[in-house]
Amino acid sequence: MARATGLSGFPEWLPEGRLVELGVLDVVRQVFELHGFTPIETRSVEPVDVLQSKGEIDKEVYAVRRLHAESDEGDGLALHFDLTVPFARYVVEHAGQLDFPFRRYQVQKVWRGERPQEGRFREFTQADIDIIDADELASHHDAEMAIVMAEVFINLPALPRATIRVNNRKLLEGFYRGLGISDSAVVLRAIDKLDKIGDAKVRGLLVGAGLSEETADRVLALAAIRGSGAEVAARVGDLGVEHPLLQEGLDELVAVVDAADRVRPGAVLADLHIARGLDYYTGTVYETTLEGLESFGSVCSGGRYDALASDGRTTYPGVGISLGVTRLVSLLLGRDLVRSTRKVNSAVLVAVADETSRQRSDAVAQGLRARGIPCEVAPRADKFGKQIKYADRRGIPFVWFPSEDGDTVKDIRSGEQVGADTQTWSPPDTDLWPLLVAANDDKGAS
Repeated sequence: MARATGLSGFPEWLPEGRLVELGVLDVVRQVFELHGFTPIETRSVEPVDVLQSKGEIDKEVYAVRRLHAESDEGDGLALHFDLTVPFARYVVEHAGQLDFPFRRYQVQKVWRGERPQEGRFREFTQADIDIIDADELASHHDAEMAIVMAEVFINLPALPRATIRVNNRKLLEGFYRGLGISDSAVVLRAIDKLDKIGDAKVRGLLVGAGLSEETADRVLALAAIRGSGAEVAARVGDLGVEHPLLQEGLDELVAVVDAADRVRPGAVLADLHIARGLDYYTGTVYETTLEGLESFGSVCSGGRYDALASDGRTTYPGVGISLGVTRLVSLLLGRDLVRSTRKVNSAVLVAVADETSRQRSDAVAQGLRARGIPCEVAPRADKFGKQIKYADRRGIPFVWFPSEDGDTVKDIRSGEQVGADTQTWSPPDTDLWPLLVAANDDKGAS
């Protein structure tokens, strides 16, 4: 048998890491569903020409073809690099069966041909919400995206404070037009690199693209503005650039920040260096950083797209935001911030006195499972001391001992052992399922 080798960029968590990921996803799904989003799943592949038309991603997609395909059979397909482009296609194809505005959430794998590094993978899971409508989408949904995702972060235990940073592409486009810049896409892509390469190198990119040094400085001055809606509006006005599109974008940005602040004070901040590299964004854009971990970059991003989905007769504008689940989990595990209270789901190990009585132990387990208590039966009828050690090694907090004289259950952490019946006994709520806690928090640990 060939020696197993890892593939960089394709993460595989150990069981305790996977439980952290599932704990994050449980919170994500609950919050999304509380806000009325319905789940969908789309196919994993899309036509290459569709994917390559949606932004600067021509070097990121993985092409797909059958290993033994003859000639060019299967060419022209690629694994999707995000969930927004497939969703737009899905809406167009199924528009006749959907109710608009359509609110969807989607938790699925995506693939990008990136250079693996901390927080960046070639295969990873995203959790998206989008609202899409026919012909026109109400602007208040832009604030709703930020509010919903803020609630996700608030409900994730032991997570550093998250700030959702918001900008508006109309504001940027209008400002650049007001400066006389004709190719705003080049400027947007340069500004999108600010966090990675810094002001000086971005300034060099702007001047290299044909901007004068003075114009480049004014572009960077805009990108340096952040704060509340009122603060940003005042500082943009001080720059003395005027254009109708600039004012439209500024008004929309202030409305989003103010609306979010009324529901989740301090969770959303206007930040004019946020640009987002994908070309399909047309208005509000989002990125999210964690307090004290800003250098890690954004863990959640998205924006409004007014023309991504169209069937030639009807255009379906939308707005969405995406949580990088794998990226976030890699941060939580890699920086030892969050852990699961145990590495298995089982709350109870049912002991086996001897193999002739295994059926009794199986019946106990079945009775507990029928009441929603996760459990397993000891794999071998070892001495009870060994069975307790087995439970302790797996992090199972309780061991159940069936007996003709009356069953008992033992909390192997405290040593307390009490009489028990499968129809009435339950573990404490904090022990029923694994919980996410701060890595340095011993509460609930087994």
